[in-house]
Amino acid sequence: MLTLEALAWITFLVGLFSFWWHSDRIKSLAMQWVYQVCNEQRLQLLDQTMVLKGISLKRDDSGIVGIHRRYEFEFTTTGEKRHRGKVSLLGNTMLSLELEPYIIPESDHTLH
Repeated sequence: MLTLEALAWITFLVGLFSFWWHSDRIKSLAMQWVYQVCNEQRLQLLDQTMVLKGISLKRDDSGIVGIHRRYEFEFTTTGEKRHRGKVSLLGNTMLSLELEPYIIPESDHTLH
């Protein structure tokens, strides 16, 4: 028979796993948006990783509270210099995507 304490632990662990799984899906969605922007601007995403820089609760335009996540990533135009980018999401909606200023190479070289 389950005790109240065991039931509380199971509920906590299921909630924790659910939060982790949902966060991983949101991160994959953000990564797709970053890939799309990098491809459109002919940039190369470095390391194919995004790092979670912050998580908090925030209200959307209609006043509903959601989870606000901020990620950072690195990209390059020439393969020589790294630049930082940031993406901000509220729930599964992208709020902003910012790229550090970068120099566009004069020649049309393919990035490797």
